[in-house]
Amino acid sequence: MIKDLVPVGTERAVARRETNPFTVLQQEIDRLFDGFGRNFSTFAAPAAMMPRMDVSETDKTVEISAELPGLETKDVQLNLADNMLTIRGEKKSEREEKDKDYHLIERSFGSFARSVALPDGVKAEDVSAEIAKGVLKVTVKKPAPKQSKQIDIKTAA
Repeated sequence: MIKDLVPVGTERAVARRETNPFTVLQQEIDRLFDGFGRNFSTFAAPAAMMPRMDVSETDKTVEISAELPGLETKDVQLNLADNMLTIRGEKKSEREEKDKDYHLIERSFGSFARSVALPDGVKAEDVSAEIAKGVLKVTVKKPAPKQSKQIDIKTAA
């Protein structure tokens, strides 16, 4: 229906376009800051801090590899709770350069956490992990499928 195509305000009246350029500018600035506030949580953990992960599955295992350049075993934690495997870590970097005309010190640090849902029934002893050349490889053995058993029904006497 043509009525449905006409923009209306909250009072069901036809919305009018603002012609005052300062009002339009104020509305655009308000819209910009509203959008920024909604997305502020994405700035808390920059994409550079989040490790890239690959998850693959075979009949018997789930294999997870995470890129953790510059991290060692002591910098990474692996936790399993409620069928959720969580990789946590902290990246720390410090660089110092001294020259005749300058002295530069740069530091960066931050923590990250990534979680992967695992099949029901996975036990901590079925998880193995190793880190080499900045890549963490986690292998999770899948639990055996639950067996069903047919139960004989006897005739009541």
